[in-house]
Amino acid sequence: MTRMDGPPTEARNPRTVAIDELPTLDVLRLLSAEDATVPAAVAAALPRLADAVDLVTAALAADRRLHYFGAGTSGRLAVLDAAEVRPTFGLAADRVVAHLAGGERAMTHSSESAEDDVAAGAAAAAELSDGDVAVGVTASGRTPYVGGALRAGRERGARTVLVSADPRAALAPLADVHVAVDTGPEAITGSTRLKAGTAAKLVLNSLSTAVMIRLGRTYSNLMIDMVASNDKLRGRQVRMLAQATGADPDACREALTAAAGDPKVALVTLLSPAGPEDARRALADARGMVRNALRALAPPAPGPAGDPYQR
Repeated sequence: MTRMDGPPTEARNPRTVAIDELPTLDVLRLLSAEDATVPAAVAAALPRLADAVDLVTAALAADRRLHYFGAGTSGRLAVLDAAEVRPTFGLAADRVVAHLAGGERAMTHSSESAEDDVAAGAAAAAELSDGDVAVGVTASGRTPYVGGALRAGRERGARTVLVSADPRAALAPLADVHVAVDTGPEAITGSTRLKAGTAAKLVLNSLSTAVMIRLGRTYSNLMIDMVASNDKLRGRQVRMLAQATGADPDACREALTAAAGDPKVALVTLLSPAGPEDARRALADARGMVRNALRALAPPAPGPAGDPYQR
């Protein structure tokens, strides 16, 4: 049955009904006040987000894939998150894939009618395999493109997650996990690029980051698996090795060179008696988990006295 009241994002916001009559600074204060409510709404959804993280972690650990599906702002945010996973965490580009209603052109051009294309969503989900995870991102919780993708994904044996801004989302029955962030009425009625979009970005950033942490693609709070594709990032690699081990930068550069540019191998050699080949084998046995590789080799070397970051 169609809900006559529509999703929460379509309701009139009583706090902003006179926003068009306010001075510029007061307009901005009002928008900022509305934005400030988003983190608390995301926090309330964290238990379900944790369930989604565990689903995706299990899939990627089993060499399956994560697929995002979305339209408009939601889809563009999904594309952004997928694009940033590889350089940040070193994951192969085909492991996290985003599907945007309307295709690549919709990243920079409005393609509103594409969100109604159920068949296109189902066609995009044809890439899914048994054990993959399909994450549908839709502020309204009812986007037909996303519904087509989730339904087809289930038929292909994928697990499904819905990220929405509506606790009563129409597509919720298609999801194994529904991460509903109740951001309420938008400052400008129906403009989900505002609070709902901010919530979606927070959820997707947290989802992918937590999954990468669970998969061992960080060491402590350091991006030890990042792809160093320019001078700035190569410098960051050396700095992170120094932060993690207490070794001086020259020693970290030498370790990185001996490890053929693999920062995890360099890290293990700096924190244990192992050479690069033993470190590489230990990491392979530990499925890339630095701490487990170190436990298998020897206790970590102590960091500098009083270093609060050494673990």
